[in-house]
Amino acid sequence: MKKAADIIIVGGSVIGSSVAYNLLNDGYTGKITVFEKDPIYEFSSTPRSAGGIRQLFTTAINIQISRYSLQKYKTFPDDMAINGEKSEIDFRQRGYLFLAKNENMTQLENQAKLQRQYGVDSNLLSPEELLTIIPELNINDLQGGLYSPEDGYLDPYSVMQGYAKKAKQLGANYQYEQVETILQDENGVSGVKLATGETYKAPIVINCAGPWAPALSARLNCPIPITPLKRQIIQFDIANPLTHDLPLTVDPAGVYFRHEGKSLIAGFSEKVKPGIDFRWSRDFFMEELWPVLGNRIDNFMRAKIVSGWAGMYSHNTEDQNAIIGEHPGINGYFMACGFSGHGMQQAPAVGKGLAELIMTGKYQTLDLSPLRFERFIEKDLLIEGAIV
Repeated sequence: MKKAADIIIVGGSVIGSSVAYNLLNDGYTGKITVFEKDPIYEFSSTPRSAGGIRQLFTTAINIQISRYSLQKYKTFPDDMAINGEKSEIDFRQRGYLFLAKNENMTQLENQAKLQRQYGVDSNLLSPEELLTIIPELNINDLQGGLYSPEDGYLDPYSVMQGYAKKAKQLGANYQYEQVETILQDENGVSGVKLATGETYKAPIVINCAGPWAPALSARLNCPIPITPLKRQIIQFDIANPLTHDLPLTVDPAGVYFRHEGKSLIAGFSEKVKPGIDFRWSRDFFMEELWPVLGNRIDNFMRAKIVSGWAGMYSHNTEDQNAIIGEHPGINGYFMACGFSGHGMQQAPAVGKGLAELIMTGKYQTLDLSPLRFERFIEKDLLIEGAIV
């Protein structure tokens, strides 16, 4: 049997599965084959993320993407239902909260103005108002914060599985094999070669391989400015529970924390050497997280580590934003990678946008062209100031 498809998607996690779902849901009738090398998604970045969904960004395109995605996550259980069974994702709209001190407050004021232009319920809070959200908060060194009650967090693994299952129901063919190389001929991409040596033909190949995307693109002689970085998350319990369920809260030091059931999780963008590394360390909590957490909330001083994990962060070294669209040098080679920690929350909009671009030749619902690859050549970088 001829091994061929109309579209091949490399990477079957949340981005690749969202693209497959949106293509088929929008009426695409061609054959879509999704290659995913990790059949149980053990090392996929999506389920190892903190699951945050926020609109509190500093660039118009990221605000619009998250606003679109937020609305989609509200209806996700019904939209992805199969045979009447809803696809629950445990979306908790407990808010997103950036704490600020000194010059950070001015930055948040500027952000809030832009966010409100796009309909975001973005609220600047005084130190005293912060206590209505987190009564135990130490506000002695804070000038205030930026809060969006619409935002929150969800179960990223369930989102990923929801998209994948629905895409399969609509006709996507998932193959749990590793793509070794994207193939090309004089017309552009021509398919992929697997690690087994088998080849599959297709005139369109979409690179959604997350932290493995740059290596795959490099073999195609199309280098992209992405490097994988390790990000650790620690789950812990505290002796004295907090009064309220937490929003996903970001300390001025960069440490973030939120509830995970009755426990809590926390993380921080530590400085690490680039490369694939899934090791996590209790020392990371003791040395990097606990001092900040304990200073911010007294209840965190009596903490017990429950577990931890590490995931890979696809860091765009140029402007820390995603690369979306067709490569200008190779016909049929599309990319959706380099999300710098924002993949799960941007997946609904990116999947929709790429589906439109492939089917109609242009974006319709949301113009994702600011995230085009050509911006690196044109020196038209998109600098995002609110990176966690």
